[in-house]
Amino acid sequence: MAEKDRVDETRRDFLLTTTGVVGAAGVAAACWPFISSMNPSLAVQGQANTEVDLSTVAPGVMTTVAWRGKPVFIVHRTPEEIAAMAATEGGKDPATDQSRVQEAQWLVVIGLCTHLGCVPNKTKAGWLCPCHGSVYDNSGRVLHGPAPRNLDVPPYHFVTQDKILIG
Repeated sequence: MAEKDRVDETRRDFLLTTTGVVGAAGVAAACWPFISSMNPSLAVQGQANTEVDLSTVAPGVMTTVAWRGKPVFIVHRTPEEIAAMAATEGGKDPATDQSRVQEAQWLVVIGLCTHLGCVPNKTKAGWLCPCHGSVYDNSGRVLHGPAPRNLDVPPYHFVTQDKILIG
């Protein structure tokens, strides 16, 4: 066999490896726009967390903020409300008041009835759903009505004594 007819296997292996690497890089570059399009938009990322300044909420007052398109009720409870809620465990879906709050004077709940998602109205004794009559106490625990469970507590934590981050 002549020298020029001999196959250079190392050159062939190099060319196959290089072609495979360039092809894989091309596939990755072509897929990147599709993968990145699955990320949430900046508007959605901005709604993922809501920071709330509590210093303006007086005792006995409720404020409502939006979090992920849902109303969140934040209640600055009075010592009388705290004592009354600590003495009971709720009705249909029993839970202690201490298990529903991080700090006793602040109640944070998602303001949607757990029956069909209506927004309940605040009353002196808690909340009343105008659609089907579910009644919640001042800890967001369902007392009676068609609602199957207590008002949901969103994930939140205190950033400072006067500020919470929901989400």
